[in-house]
Amino acid sequence: MQGVLRARRVRVAVALGGAGLVVGGVLVVREVNSPVGGVEAAADGGTPQCARITRAYPDGLGGQRRDDAALPGVGVWGGGTVTARCGVEPPAATTDPCVSVDGVDWVWRPAKPGDGRKVLVTYGRDPAVEVVISDRVAGTDDVLVEMSRAVSPVAQHAKCIGDDDVAAPPAG
Repeated sequence: MQGVLRARRVRVAVALGGAGLVVGGVLVVREVNSPVGGVEAAADGGTPQCARITRAYPDGLGGQRRDDAALPGVGVWGGGTVTARCGVEPPAATTDPCVSVDGVDWVWRPAKPGDGRKVLVTYGRDPAVEVVISDRVAGTDDVLVEMSRAVSPVAQHAKCIGDDDVAAPPAG
């Protein structure tokens, strides 16, 4: 009798283990194939202001179509070739390079070495928006023009200044 019970327990354990592997495999495949794979919503991505900005994200960026992304404040184009996250921490005054595009200031953030991406964050606006652009996208300028349209309704309280294109708090 104990042999029969032991055999049943082994079969149940094997069945449960197999089911766990199947479920785990499905979750891994789903994450790998997800257009937001690896992108997380920013801490303040669920605010009403980020919802308005997200609705203004363009249908296409850098030659890529916008993917479905259910995360608040997140936009994804071309399976992650370009991503945007509204609600990131606004950058403090910095000596990082800064560029103004159609009245919106963007601070260049250092990407990880060999990462193959450009990281930019709006400067002087709260909520701030981070845009990550793959080096495979030839039109970084075009991406910033389109994204500047989406974020320009957010009030600007500081600007990039000076010949060195550094970002600083407003004077006064």
